[in-house]
Amino acid sequence: MIVTSAVRHAAAGSAALLFVLPVPAAVASPAPTARSVASVSSVSFGSPASALGEPTPPARGHVDPARLDRRGVQVQPLAGAPRLPSASALSWVVADASTGEVLAARDAHRKLPPASTLKTLFALTALPHHDPSEQHTVADSELTGIGAGSSLVGIKEGYTYKVSDLWNGVFLSSGNDAVHVLAAMNGGWDAMARKMQEKARSLGANDTHVVSPDGYDAPGQVSSAYDLAVFGRAGLQDPVFTRYCSTRYADFPAGSWSYGIANTNRLLTGENGVERYPGLIGIKNGYTSNAGNTLVSAAKRDGRTLVVSVMNPQEGGGYAVYEEARSLLDWGFEAAEHVRPVGSLLPERATAEADARAVAAARDGRDGAAAAPRAEAAGAEPAEEVRPGDAPAKGTSAEGASEKSGKPEKGEKGAPARSAPASGSPEKDAAAPGASGPDGPARDATAEGAPGTASLGKDASPAAAPSGASAGLPLGLIGAACAAALGLWGWRRRAGAGTGDSVQE
Repeated sequence: MIVTSAVRHAAAGSAALLFVLPVPAAVASPAPTARSVASVSSVSFGSPASALGEPTPPARGHVDPARLDRRGVQVQPLAGAPRLPSASALSWVVADASTGEVLAARDAHRKLPPASTLKTLFALTALPHHDPSEQHTVADSELTGIGAGSSLVGIKEGYTYKVSDLWNGVFLSSGNDAVHVLAAMNGGWDAMARKMQEKARSLGANDTHVVSPDGYDAPGQVSSAYDLAVFGRAGLQDPVFTRYCSTRYADFPAGSWSYGIANTNRLLTGENGVERYPGLIGIKNGYTSNAGNTLVSAAKRDGRTLVVSVMNPQEGGGYAVYEEARSLLDWGFEAAEHVRPVGSLLPERATAEADARAVAAARDGRDGAAAAPRAEAAGAEPAEEVRPGDAPAKGTSAEGASEKSGKPEKGEKGAPARSAPASGSPEKDAAAPGASGPDGPARDATAEGAPGTASLGKDASPAAAPSGASAGLPLGLIGAACAAALGLWGWRRRAGAGTGDSVQE
């Protein structure tokens, strides 16, 4: 009876305590390893889940845009980097078309006459406004003001041309007559110059000053190797632009008959003894007596696309621009994994945002590794390891990085991802802004309050995130309750024995 009464008191006390205490949903996960923390910190949330099998390459770190303002050659080689080739051009740039990272450059922002490479900016500005199949009859006024000695495709007043024919004239024959006609179709010569200027600024190309949209020498008209690379990279993101700039030969109409025209980019056609470059996409070459030879070229090899701009070689004759571009392309493909970028072709704002993301990712990785033991001790759930190719966690979506010719593939929109808040952290600190989902902004799973502690396990959610310390807490309280109940029972028994009261069992 005495034992039964004690057990009854202990059970009653334990039940009362359990009634007011929350019961954890699960037992805490094992302590995180360094590999698991690093894996979590490198995953981006709120992006298409279908791209998990193709993880984003690791961020290269902060890029200092001021390096490209310096004179001379700028390159940051790592171990195994090939030696830069010798190039006599006054200015040149080698960049990755997908990321915009500048791998190396010489006097990237030096302002020089661009010649017909400025037609890349003209195309970026005017291409979207007319369907390729649209037809246009040329008026005599549209062919006035063409500079002496200009390259021409042979447009005649009174003839009707498709817009696609006019663009073939621009890209293949570098026809200033085709530029004049297209400019007239887009508001006129002066209006087109203003639109091109605005387009350049919107792309972050601040060295370019447009006077003559066809690139013909004009007082004050300048660009730079940096800006030309920006225009080339932007053009590669438009399949129509890419198709025109990579066309080697086409038929050009002349009333009731037509004649053949060839692209004047020798790296593309292999004409005049210049060997064709494997994987070359285009983009545009140019020449004037004032600008010398200029070239914007792009090529693809082993899934990587590079953009190279070369302005005014000082040695080697008229075709040196192609050979110097060739050597820089070869170097870029070999050196891409062995150099740190010296700049970016992205606009300054986009570059700053990308740098901020890279710094935040690196900081989260360091903080997550350092804070994991502290977070576990405080009751935060250890991170679960994620390996490339694993199925995405329910409620999260992972970022992919498959890109073709500078355009990211579209993926499915991910559902909002949520993180498990650290013990003692407010719920509002458990989510940070992320990518947009189908119903609005998604929540990023790397919480400010608990870096590196996000659970990526199946069915992860804030409610299902147990605390390592609290998992063992009820057992301790139950023991304490039992001890208290036994002490109370003993006190009451002693009190009853002294007064003659009986305790019924």
